[in-house]
Amino acid sequence: MTAPHIPVMLNEVLEGLQPRDGGLYIDATFGAGGYTRAILEAADCRVLGIDRDPSARETAERLKAAYPGRFAFGFGPFSMMEGILDEADSSGADGVVFDLGVSSMQIDQAERGFSFQKDGPLDMRMAQSGPSAADAVNGLEASELAAIFRVYGEERQARRVAAAIVRERQVEPITTTLRLADIIARAVGGKPGRIHPATRAFQGLRICVNDELGELSRGLVAAEYGLKPAGRMVVVTFHSLEDRLAKTFLRERAGLVPGGSRYQPEVLPEHKPSFSLVSKKAEAATEDEAAVNPRARSAKLRAAIRTSAEPFPRPDSAFPGAPSFDRLLEIAS
Repeated sequence: MTAPHIPVMLNEVLEGLQPRDGGLYIDATFGAGGYTRAILEAADCRVLGIDRDPSARETAERLKAAYPGRFAFGFGPFSMMEGILDEADSSGADGVVFDLGVSSMQIDQAERGFSFQKDGPLDMRMAQSGPSAADAVNGLEASELAAIFRVYGEERQARRVAAAIVRERQVEPITTTLRLADIIARAVGGKPGRIHPATRAFQGLRICVNDELGELSRGLVAAEYGLKPAGRMVVVTFHSLEDRLAKTFLRERAGLVPGGSRYQPEVLPEHKPSFSLVSKKAEAATEDEAAVNPRARSAKLRAAIRTSAEPFPRPDSAFPGAPSFDRLLEIAS
């Protein structure tokens, strides 16, 4: 039952969740089950794992056998958390943990198309269904591709990358990770020792194909609605877009908005806070962990506690400035 990959900031996640006997906890990004195992070992509690990747089902079945009556698995995106809780006949959760982004498990499988370290099909779909990265690269307009790279990948040379892709796909459709990475590298350039020049564009494509920021926005709201009073939420992010969204969400729900001083922050008067922050600043992985687990180097952890106040109204989860997931569905159909 040893997990094939190391869960990031595991001790800090457990400290944030504080599992207790009799509680129900949600591992919203189940993956290889590392957090789930640790939570089940930390207390005589129950865990509900959620994942939209079909490959997680095998691990889930093993955990069901290892922890009979204490673990259940819900297949789907974590934005469906409330429905999965209802199916589990639960009155709410005592804790939720999100471990965002692509998993090392997915990156290691060349056939999934997440990485350009090995050649593979240009896929990137976490759920293994719906429009792929190849659909986006070969079907979107140059302006749409540039928006994806600029907004989701924070790529400064987004227009140049998009133009190069459009030129190359006119010769032959772009269907593999290494060909796309080579096209981007030649367009962007780069100096030895720095990150690969295709890194940001690949991130942008992956976020768009999986609607990651829209899914995160909906998932955070689902956790707000699904947590009991005094329930705890822990969010582990790996890049600035995720962390910015999580930070903004939690500060708003805690009744804080930008603009106040460090001594007298502004308060939103129209709604009672639905969360209290465990800490105003994100926690980073220790130097020792980062040395052992490279994925932990960019990790940030934020934790909050649900109050007894009513949840905030559900917000619009659209992200202007880049093509929507509906646009990908349109070109793939």
